[in-house]
Amino acid sequence: MARTLTLAAAQTGSVEDGDLRTITEAAHAMLDEAARQQVRLLTFGELFLTPFFANRLVEDFDRWFMDGEHEVLAGLREKARRHRIALVLPFAERANDGWFNSAFVYDEDGREAGRYRKTHIPAYFPSEGPGGTGSFEKFYFAPGASLQTYAVAGTRIGVQICNDRLYPEASRALALAGAELIAMPIAFSTYADPAQRTSIWEIPLRARAYENGVFVLACNRVGTEGPRHHLGRSMVVDPRGMIVAEAGTQQPQLLTAQVDLEVVTAARKQFPWWRDRRPDLYGPLATAR
Repeated sequence: MARTLTLAAAQTGSVEDGDLRTITEAAHAMLDEAARQQVRLLTFGELFLTPFFANRLVEDFDRWFMDGEHEVLAGLREKARRHRIALVLPFAERANDGWFNSAFVYDEDGREAGRYRKTHIPAYFPSEGPGGTGSFEKFYFAPGASLQTYAVAGTRIGVQICNDRLYPEASRALALAGAELIAMPIAFSTYADPAQRTSIWEIPLRARAYENGVFVLACNRVGTEGPRHHLGRSMVVDPRGMIVAEAGTQQPQLLTAQVDLEVVTAARKQFPWWRDRRPDLYGPLATAR
């Protein structure tokens, strides 16, 4: 029997510094449209409520951080609750124990299912090429300390934020913990070498789906912010590594796809990666430096 679920990636656009109102209104509009399309699970992109400030160093960065009860976040989760949409809600989190690149997960009743904090925090510095930019995230965010799965919308999901997707060990850990889908909020741009960046975009998304027999729901930002041009191309990938739906490269878009979760079981039977795993040989993955 099919287990159908309608997914959405809310591909939002560029954010002007200090213009929280415009992006919040756009996010509410996407949730309303998602309800019209009977979406049951939606994710926004990484840090979608702010400019992507982590590509540079600024002194007053604290203005972009929120605690989990901020009125903007409360309004979005209440809108999702009214529409009975399970929600992955990324933001720059100010918490008692640190500053994090986070995504809170809410079930379709608006209850908090869990909090994910980005675990793999990058730092690489500006390219000298045209549009060169980099990542200063280690200056802003502490790393999260757990990989958990969350029961929402009749399935179990994991979350990986942007750079996390490049670490297959973490994706496998989520799949082993029962995830049938991994939501990936992302802020991926085409700086310095647009052809190369465009070409590699889909590779880790499809690989993580295929090698773990999971759906991947990847949501990217789109548009230009200063030297950064976000690629868009949010996508849904099935457990066989095939792209089910893909957004464009120019405009904000609510990307939706109806999937059958039974494909997870079928894919894992067809490609029995887990049967042939050799955990006895993998110790260095956790211990080597």
